[in-house]
Amino acid sequence: MTRNKSFKQRVRARMDRTGESYSAARVHLLPRAESAPASASVTHADTASEGVRAGAEHTASTAAMNTRVPDGSVRERTGRDYAGWSALLDAWGAPGRTHTEIAAWLVREHDVPGWWAQTVTVAYEQARGLRVPGQKKDGFAVSASKTVDVPVERLFAAFTKEAWCERWLPGSDLSVRTATEPQRLTADFDHASRLTVRFTAKGEDKAVVASEHSKLADDEAAGAAKVFWRQRLARLKDLLEQEGA
Repeated sequence: MTRNKSFKQRVRARMDRTGESYSAARVHLLPRAESAPASASVTHADTASEGVRAGAEHTASTAAMNTRVPDGSVRERTGRDYAGWSALLDAWGAPGRTHTEIAAWLVREHDVPGWWAQTVTVAYEQARGLRVPGQKKDGFAVSASKTVDVPVERLFAAFTKEAWCERWLPGSDLSVRTATEPQRLTADFDHASRLTVRFTAKGEDKAVVASEHSKLADDEAAGAAKVFWRQRLARLKDLLEQEGA
């Protein structure tokens, strides 16, 4: 993969000076990078394979950290509300168990459907301080979305065409792993994290892009990533809509 070496050197110099993580330092330096001529090179792997279906924990974790499933819905589908499950899990010794063990126990011993077992487990871990909001078993994750007044195919291409990525995502390494055009893609981002993006058409000339950046190291990196993707998607919207005007 090719890299924008000068930009990354500035990021690492700031890290040494401030003690910030790579993601946090990059957010502070990015506006300066945009004011210079685009020179970043983003390499994409050839993509033609089908998208990978997200697992139950991925879906339930995202739901729990973004919009908590209502207590009444949990009671209706599992037989207990959050407080009821928390009391039962405490008595069983759940604080000393892994996420997988807790969810499996709910399925095996109490016939809780898999998705709901994951939902209850994530909520329990957050309530007991075993997992902070945004944290998954493989790190932290953040989400961002934007509605853009362009056809969905054009929005998808902005993530997969190198020339476009250089304009709105400078200084980043984005390597697409799987893609289903123009609906979904997954990519390695800056070598150490994962990006999942979904595209939804809202008519012929409007579409929504929704991204999840996961496998982030800590809460600081997650906070920086949330700011970063809000900025980047806003920049992408401006570019695409200006081009189409």
